[in-house]
This record gives sequence, structure tokens and C-alpha cells, in this order.
Amino acid sequence: MQKVALVTGAGKNIGRSCAIELAKAGFAVALVDLSEDGIEETAALIGAAGGTASTHIADVANFKSAQDIVARVQQRYGQIDFLLNNAGLSNGIGILDINEEQFDRTISVNLKSCFNYIHHVAPLMLAQKSGRIVSMSSLAALSGGVTAAISKFSYAAAKAGIIGMTRSLAKELGPTIAVNAICPGVIRSEVEAMIGQTSAEDVVKGNALRRLGTPLDIANVVVFLATNEPNFITGQALTIDGFQYNA
Repeated sequence: MQKVALVTGAGKNIGRSCAIELAKAGFAVALVDLSEDGIEETAALIGAAGGTASTHIADVANFKSAQDIVARVQQRYGQIDFLLNNAGLSNGIGILDINEEQFDRTISVNLKSCFNYIHHVAPLMLAQKSGRIVSMSSLAALSGGVTAAISKFSYAAAKAGIIGMTRSLAKELGPTIAVNAICPGVIRSEVEAMIGQTSAEDVVKGNALRRLGTPLDIANVVVFLATNEPNFITGQALTIDGFQYNA
């Protein structure tokens, strides 16, 4: 029987690359995103490569929509084998300027969304006696927010929460479900445009591989975590940043 992956934030960049690579690895992929145009383009790329995809337009911060989507995916495919919580929202506003609504939204999209989908997917995986979950954290969770627009304190706090959630759920859901997080460094996408070319060049000088990461760099690790057998990796926050250091 074909395995099934559910990917949030699948409409562009890392999420799109992960969805495509999971489809290439043989998964039917359920795509979730707020952007209809983006998600349909991802589905078209998967279809053109001979894969199978379904699309679900939703705000990942909404608990009820997560419940509905998981139920629809389960009904359509009969199972969910892999969940990738990739959806995220940047926030470059500092503590002195941010308001409550902006803070709450950052936490909801980045952290609560992981709870929303894990809460509904985990019972299915436990019932089928297998499953893998990966949530997208960030290097900012480990180093703290910096001056880049994407990683001020609220973003870093949400992404750090993902690591705590991951480690706790690895214990709670093991041995049936493996739960891991990924902490990307600076990835060549719209993030590069946000931080500015000069900053991007500084980042390249400060990592061992002397380049920015790509969405495919992340997708390759996601596919590994979704498919590797035997599996002895859980509760980990895997840093993928070309070994960022202070030169």
C-alpha cells in the first residue's frame, strides 16, 4: 500500500521541495497551505513528475481546520504515515515595538500549528502502529533571534518551543512514532532577500561549506527521516546550516 505524507506550508520553498521529494520517494502527498496558487503549483509539479497529491487550503493556526483536513486525508487514503509541520511565519519586530496580536499570531502559526496537526495525526499513527513526525524549527531557536528580519525574539521563541515539543513527544509517543525537528540555517529563498545580499554574503563566509543552503538540502534530510529503516532517530533537533560559526 502506498504511504501517505501530510505537509503543511507546501506552497513554496522548503515545503514545496519537501513535498516533491516525498512524492519522488513514493508517498502520496496531502498539501496544506494558505495560498491556493502556491499549493496548486506544487500539486502540478508533483503530478508532472508522476506523483500523487491532494490540496487543502487552510490557516494552519486553526485547530478545527486541522481536524477536518486530517479526517479528509484519512478518509481518502486510509492512513497517514508521515507528518511534516513546515508552515511558518517570520516576525522581525522587536520586544519594544511588537503588539499582543503580532506576538500571538507568530506563536500560533509557528508553534500551535504543530500541536494542531500532531494532536489529530498521532491517534491515527498509534492505531496503525507506525508513524513519523518532523517539525521545522530554526537555527534561531538555538542561537536566539538576530537582527535579520526573520528571526527576532517571537520567531525564535516559537521555534524553540518546537524543539521542546519534539523532545517531549518523542518520549510520549515512542516507541510507535518517531518525532524529530529540523533547524535550518539561512536557506536560499525569499529569506535571502529579507536579510539582504550583504548579510547573505557574511553568512556564507561564516559557514564551513561557504554557501547558502537550498530547499533541497532540507528536503533530502526530511525524506531520510521519513523513510530510513531501521529507525533509531527520535527526539532530535537536526541542525542543517553548513556548520555556521563565527569566522
